[in-house]
Formats: sequence, structure tokens, C-alpha cells
Amino acid sequence: MIILHGLFGSSKNWVNIAKELSKILNVYVLDLRNHGDSPHSDSHTLKDMIQDLKEFLEDRGLESVILLGHSMGGLVAMGFSLEYPEQVKKLIVVDIAPKAYPPHHQKEFAVLKTDVSRFSTRQEIDEYISQIHPDPAIRQFLMMNLQRTESGYRWKIHVSALEKIEYLKEIEQFKEKQFLKDTLFIRALDSFYIQPEDKTIIKKYFPNAKIVELKGNHWIHYSNQKEFLQVLKEYIL
Repeated sequence: MIILHGLFGSSKNWVNIAKELSKILNVYVLDLRNHGDSPHSDSHTLKDMIQDLKEFLEDRGLESVILLGHSMGGLVAMGFSLEYPEQVKKLIVVDIAPKAYPPHHQKEFAVLKTDVSRFSTRQEIDEYISQIHPDPAIRQFLMMNLQRTESGYRWKIHVSALEKIEYLKEIEQFKEKQFLKDTLFIRALDSFYIQPEDKTIIKKYFPNAKIVELKGNHWIHYSNQKEFLQVLKEYIL
């Protein structure tokens, strides 16, 4: 299995899920470009990330995988499955639909543009950025991108490239393609990313898709981890 995180995330966000799933299959959790420990690039398109994934599979001789993607990673997983269906056994898409999304991360980008080099502790950073973003859970999520240096802190994430957010609308380039194998969509009920009317477009691209709804927010792998894992295991097995 390959797990792809969402925007502003990294492989760290999926460690607990990966450990649990690794009891039943081999799991790789990747840092997508411009995130985590992966290299930075000024280009951050859906096509870029699909080709990065293609190279990863080729480098490791992985011919067919179960692909799981959350949010931005879900767009990558869908695009890869539509482009290279022969390399995907099953597809799992977490709280994202195959449609264009408008920009909606202004507060998050404002936080990530903060100069954190002058702060001595993470608490000081949190107190400062609370003036920008009032949600403590999202602040803690964003602060997972902090790295301690000799002179203070820095953001590991490549903000200027991510702010272009071209990938938000690029799934539509695959509108003539379909992925016909088993597909699972997990919709978080306390999130706006998948709406009831999106079932039509999901079925257009993924005719054999099953949609499961779980209580929880967009980060459903945190907010309802127990049920999320149960659904994954049932689908995989």
C-alpha cells in the first residue's frame, strides 16, 4: 500500500495508520514534493506529483499497489489511477472528490508565511499564530511542519510553490478517462469536501466506487481513527 498525505501534511501524519495496516501488508508513506523531507520544486502540479509517484514505484519495482490518498493526496491517487490503471489494484480516496476546488487556504498560508526564526519555543509560535488562525487543532497540524535550527525555527514546507494551488483544478484533465477497478471513497460528514451531489461525478470517473460516510472532520484519520481503520481493513481484506 502507498499512502499519500494532504496539503500541509507529511508522512508523519499517517504513522499510526501505517503501523496498524503494516500488520496485514507492506505500507509505504510518502512525503509529496514540497512537503516533509521531500525536495522542493517551484512547480507543484498534479501531473508533477503523479510522475513523482510513478518514479517511486519504478525505483522500487512495485508493479501493482493499493493506493490511498487524502485530500491533495487523494487527487494525486485519483489522477494516477486514471493515468496508470494497470499499476493500481484498489483505490482509496479520503474526503476529496474528482472536481475542481476554489482556493480556500488563505489563513493557513498566512500562518506559514510567518517568520518563525525569532521565536525560542513552539508555545511562543502558537501564541503568535493564534492571532492569524483561531483553530488550535489546525495550528497544531501546521506546526508539524516546524523544524528546529541552530538559530531558531523554520518552516520545512515550500510555501511559495504550494500557494499556486494549480492542482486544485487539474483533475478535470482526466475527464475522458475511467478507473474500473474497486474504489472506496471515504466521506467525512463534518467536512465540505465531498457533497451528496458529488456522487454523480465520482461515479463518472470511478463506476465501481463505493462511498462510505464517517462522523468526523476533514482529518478523519485523526478525528475518527477507530472507525476509519475498521473501514480500511474491511476493504483491504
